[in-house]
Parts: sequence; structure tokens; C-alpha cells
Amino acid sequence: MRQKSINYNMQQEVDSAIEQVQWPICSLRDKKRINDHVFALQTTRVSPKEYVNDLSSPYRYFNLGLHVGDCAKHVEKNRQYIQTLFPTNIKIQWFKQVHGNEVAEVSQVSSHNITADAAVTREKDIGLAIMTADCLPILLVSKLGDEIAAIHGGWRPLVANIINNTLEKMKTKPTDLYAWLGPCISQKNFEVGHEVKAQFVEQDEGFSLAFKVSVNGKYLADLHHIARLQLENLGIQQISTLPECTYANTDKYYSYRKNAVTGRMATVICLK
Repeated sequence: MRQKSINYNMQQEVDSAIEQVQWPICSLRDKKRINDHVFALQTTRVSPKEYVNDLSSPYRYFNLGLHVGDCAKHVEKNRQYIQTLFPTNIKIQWFKQVHGNEVAEVSQVSSHNITADAAVTREKDIGLAIMTADCLPILLVSKLGDEIAAIHGGWRPLVANIINNTLEKMKTKPTDLYAWLGPCISQKNFEVGHEVKAQFVEQDEGFSLAFKVSVNGKYLADLHHIARLQLENLGIQQISTLPECTYANTDKYYSYRKNAVTGRMATVICLK
């Protein structure tokens, strides 16, 4: 089901380029608290409103990654648009993602990219931005609406226990956290070698359920299934998903596996 696209104040619709994150079904008290104190959005590759960048570019239309070879002016323009969806006191922190398992605790926004593949904050007015183009964006929020995290869930960070590392930086106990899993490459389009499956199964035999044998003897990996198993094993039970495939839907999403030279979407979460 398509998610409704609305702005920070939830008073009017934004265009189809931006989608608001929908948290798991929870108690009315928790839902109100989270909606009152937390805002999160997911971008697509669709251009906001009427402006469109170079239609011949592989980065068209709404690339947010400065590291992929796109025109820096176009990217900054797109990032500035995202910034306008938030009150002026909120600033977005961008990261240099290296497919590792480092988690940053952010207490103030830096003008420089922080090298990390996940981030945690308990401070208001800080937007944590994770960029993806097939990898899985993961967001965590406390039921009190006072602590958030954003995680870049590629297979390498996941096998390196980035979710666990993130929880170790958080003060909220896992049973009091809600999780959201965003769009990523689907299992039927994500072929990996035996060594990838082996790394997960060595940790827990249960991960074998997230892999199917491909026609050529390799495996098809399910990032959503892997992340859900890790979250549940760590004590997080309230999980919602936007299970759309980036590889199969490149009119809407960027896909590195499909196009190689392409842009990046952003998933941004902040405490109001």
C-alpha cells in the first residue's frame, strides 16, 4: 500500500517525491507520543513539484548523494529542498557510509560528513539522514519519542551486527523500541555468493531461512527477513515495513545493483 506523503507539520500534502514513514501499529498513547515528537520521511527518485534536473542524466531526478558523480549544484539543490520540509531550527546530518558497523552518537550537527553507517541521537532538531540505493534503511524510535536511530542496512553492516551496535548506543531498552524497514532490493533480485550466506548462518542457523538457492547455485538474499530476525532476536517486536523493491521499480527508486551509475535516496528522522 502506498504511504501518504505529508510534510513535517502534517497539515498539507507534499508531492509524491516524499513519503512519510508509517510506524508499527501501537497503543494510541504511544502513537500520539511518537507523532508529536518524531518525524521521519523517505525520498524516492521522483522530482518534487515541477522542477526536474537533466533528463539525460543517470542521476535524474532527485539524487541526494554527493559521492556518486552527479553535479554538486543539483545535489545541493535537492538537499535544500529536503531541508525546507523541516522548521528552520532543524538541521540534517549527512554521513559518509562505508558499509561498516560504526555507530555515531550525534549531539550536534557537523558541516562535515560523519563516517558511520548508523547514528543515534536524543537531541531535538537533528535530522539523521541515511542514503540508500538497494540497501535497507532501518529506523528506530523509542515509545516515549525521546530517542531515535537511523541505520544503513546493507548486507555487510548487517552481518557485522550494526543493529546490535546501534542498540548498545541507545538508552531505551529494545522492548520499548519501534522499528521501520524501508524499500530495498527484494530477495528475487538480490543474488549473492555462498560466502555471504555462510557468514550469517555461522552466527545463527535461523538466517538460512532468509536465503533461497538460485538457478546457478548462488543464493537470493532477503534483507528484510535478515533485519527482522536480528531485530526480533534483540528484543524488538514492533516492526513495520515498506517492502517495495528498488531493483524492480527504478521509475521510483534508485538501484545500484541494476544501474551501477545512479543516485541515492535518503531516509531522514528527527526529534521535534
